[in-house]
Amino acid sequence: MVANIERSTAKALRAGKQYIYAWGDGHAEGDASMRDLLGGKGAGLAEMTKAGLPVPPGFTITTNACNDYFRNGEELPGGLWEDVLAAVTALEIETGKTFGSAANPLLVSVRSGAKFSMPGMMDTVLNLGLNDETIGGLAALTGDERFAWDAYRRFLQMFGRIVLGVDGASFEDAFVAKKAQVGAEDDTELDAAALRELVHEFKNIIHEKTGDPFPAQPQQQLDLAIRAVFRSWFGQRARDYRRFHHIPDDLGTAVNVVTMVFGNMGRDSGTGVAFTRDPNTGEHVLFGEYLTNAQGEDVVAGIRTAPKIAQMRAEMPKVYAELERIGRQLEKHYRDVQDLEFTIERGRLYMLQTRSIVNSRS
Repeated sequence: MVANIERSTAKALRAGKQYIYAWGDGHAEGDASMRDLLGGKGAGLAEMTKAGLPVPPGFTITTNACNDYFRNGEELPGGLWEDVLAAVTALEIETGKTFGSAANPLLVSVRSGAKFSMPGMMDTVLNLGLNDETIGGLAALTGDERFAWDAYRRFLQMFGRIVLGVDGASFEDAFVAKKAQVGAEDDTELDAAALRELVHEFKNIIHEKTGDPFPAQPQQQLDLAIRAVFRSWFGQRARDYRRFHHIPDDLGTAVNVVTMVFGNMGRDSGTGVAFTRDPNTGEHVLFGEYLTNAQGEDVVAGIRTAPKIAQMRAEMPKVYAELERIGRQLEKHYRDVQDLEFTIERGRLYMLQTRSIVNSRS
């Protein structure tokens, strides 16, 4: 519960200022008015949690922390890391999972989130916390070995490219070669054995390109990922985007650490994006796309052709009805058309972002 998160964070507060705002179990320390501090994504997650919507628990590291990171010569402000660990401990209490556990592992996503939307400019890492020990726990808990190895190869691919600076083409070339080797046309046709082999190949690529083995310790993974998200604020693409859209450089980005929910657990799982109205006609109907058995980056990157979200009405009618209801609730709450991101895990809907169109820059 967030009450536990608040107590744990307060007890362990070492940074001298509150850099971390948590949410979960219907309670949140932040709200929609705190976009400057929490970024659009963090403020939206907090507000949706307070509204009683299905949001995975997590915490936001503030834009102040990002700005202080750069003022500090690209080092985390004193005490921030200890506060991050306290927030992770609180997540473990709430979820009943343990970061780095081989039996019941807690996995998280690490997502950027500035005040203004900067599509495709900032970085996200999914499935953080996986290694050669936790992969067994994930497979055993879900009863799905293929899913577990798919999550692991995704994590290595994203972490290697975003955090360690490995050229993404190295992973993509290995992926394409593996599909050709086993005669698979689509990513989802790779079985657990092929994905396990890819994981080993990806780790070898990381070692070869960086000179160091893949960092298996989840706390080290989290530390490196947080720093990578902060650094992405001043990446060239992000600088150019801000200049074009007249967004100040001194806003900084927040970092959102969110308990993972999985859209790649089979045909009853998926991920997607949607507007609460058709932007072409203004009709009050969900407009967007989604993929079954996929994670969010599959939709964003266009790895597979995503069907229109209206197809979900036939394939997952209960989930579609719930998403419609939530869309209407959020549009009424914010008094504006909303841009939604969501994941479905084994038939259960989770909201990952909401933002008003007026605040969305694309």
